[in-house]
Amino acid sequence: MEIKRQELARMIDHTLLRPYACEDDIRILCQEAKENNFFTVSVNPTWTKLCAQLLKDTPVKVDVCVGFPLGATTAHIKVAETAEAIKNGAQEIDMVINIGALKSGYTAYVEKEIAIIVKTARNIPVKVILETSYLSNDEKVAVCEMAIRTGASFVKTSTGYGTKGATVEDIQLLRKAVGNFLGVKAAGGIRTYGEAVALIEAGATRIGTSTSLDILQDAPL
Repeated sequence: MEIKRQELARMIDHTLLRPYACEDDIRILCQEAKENNFFTVSVNPTWTKLCAQLLKDTPVKVDVCVGFPLGATTAHIKVAETAEAIKNGAQEIDMVINIGALKSGYTAYVEKEIAIIVKTARNIPVKVILETSYLSNDEKVAVCEMAIRTGASFVKTSTGYGTKGATVEDIQLLRKAVGNFLGVKAAGGIRTYGEAVALIEAGATRIGTSTSLDILQDAPL
């Protein structure tokens, strides 16, 4: 598969989630996103309003991560983060599931948490972050099924803070589990054009990466 630069750019969430990212870094991120026509910038909640201001009247959306990166805050806190992010201009939400609750067998809690965040977001797309490196295949499939039932828009592999990021095998598994009902976002450790294309071939419809410019540089015009 060959994906042209312009097409690939519209599949990328241009990401900056480092805890030490400062305002100048965020301003550069948004400028890069505008210049390259990325689909979103993906940021921590504190930068939502700034990004919304910088990207106003452009096709680039603001994607905000909640419960990030551990997923271990309570559902109440994740809902509050979601509501505030949308109030401040978020146009997409990436939420980390409660991994510990899932591993403990509290599947109903995890599903209810996803559902209330989707409800809070209303028409704003919600991506459900699994953190696949910590889950069994059965657990991955179970979360995919939850995402479908609750009305989420995407399942997403990773935060980038787990023990590994996106793999072709995981993307194939997630795509099979969600069929054509949801998008699949590959994120974590994607650094080259070849890696991005392989993940798209496997079923990814969105790529989350902090090395977007390097990836695009190698894409054909």
